Amino acid sequence: MASVREIDRNDDIYVGIKFPLDYSPEGFFYKTKTILEQAKSNMRNLLLTSKGDRVMQPEFGSTLTDIIFDQGTDIPNRVDESIREATSSWLPYININDIVVIQGDSNIVDVSIDFSVSLEPDSFETLTFNFNIGE
Repeated sequence: MASVREIDRNDDIYVGIKFPLDYSPEGFFYKTKTILEQAKSNMRNLLLTSKGDRVMQPEFGSTLTDIIFDQGTDIPNRVDESIREATSSWLPYININDIVVIQGDSNIVDVSIDFSVSLEPDSFETLTFNFNIGE
């Protein structure tokens, strides 16, 4: 079996499909080249899927969008908890290093997640979401 570094450096190996899905000039969808890039796509897919949206997997997803658009109190702590809960349940190979949630005055919530994968704990990636809750 090839190591993560061998897979990531081999131009002939693709790891998965990049999200969001879109047509690629080289095939049906854009593909991910590295394990970390695929983990980022998997995390985006998980966190932006609301629980109950996926057929036959009603627990798949997170409560992230429910919390953001609920406009209740303590949004940053609730968002952090939702992200950590969903990731530990569905993507246990992802190590979350930091989550920063900024709730601005103009109905905008910015979420930034720094993470790595357990196979490459010293390589980090950042996933960001920007929600405009006033629209």
